[in-house]
Amino acid sequence: MAEFLLILPVFLIAGLVKGVAGFGLPTISIALLALFRPLPEAMALMLVPSLATNVWQALAGGTLRRVAPRIGIFLICAAGATYAAAGQLARTDALLLSGLLGVILVASSALALTAPRLPAPSPAAERWLGPPMGAVSGAIAGLTGSFLVPAAPWLQAIRLPREEFVQGFGLGVVLVNGALAAALAGGGMLPAELGLASLAGLAPAFAGMEAGRRLRVRLDEAAFRKVVQVALGLLGAWLAVRAFGG
Repeated sequence: MAEFLLILPVFLIAGLVKGVAGFGLPTISIALLALFRPLPEAMALMLVPSLATNVWQALAGGTLRRVAPRIGIFLICAAGATYAAAGQLARTDALLLSGLLGVILVASSALALTAPRLPAPSPAAERWLGPPMGAVSGAIAGLTGSFLVPAAPWLQAIRLPREEFVQGFGLGVVLVNGALAAALAGGGMLPAELGLASLAGLAPAFAGMEAGRRLRVRLDEAAFRKVVQVALGLLGAWLAVRAFGG
């Protein structure tokens, strides 16, 4: 009962943000859960709602056949690095991992708020930079559950059209979360009770997304995104101070 009372508001909030802004359910849910639970448990609780909502995002629209070949190596490297990094979770201090998540959230928030226009790489540079960018993104996701940095800035830098970006990023989250689930299960960190609790997050996540979709027509999306990024930055700063502040 206590876990349900925790999961319900967390996934309602995360789903609401995703419904309005189109992103953020995994990162927001993990950041909120990490305030109360060890980070590996927060990552396990996030899996089912994140997979379900991002499968839909990856399959909706008609651009997947164009974007998947272009970023396929990036995504394969991300998934492989996620699996390898998540295999170290059982041997890593959970508080330090939550601090790392905090640092990532602060960096991601600062990057989004300053919105630098990164130069587009040449086709040749895109081919050789894609694999290491995927590997770094996956390693961070494997240790923190957050597939934002440098994945999102990289996909923006290669100038993916909006619909291709949305589908490509959704596909990336699905593959990374699948690799994360396999690593957690293989390491004995995905017990049945956490899986059932994660399943319980489906309904509030989709309810939040639907509410967010309806709110989107009434809200200034750009302003809302800024509020979300500020909130993520503050939340990340708290996680970092809690872990590294001595």
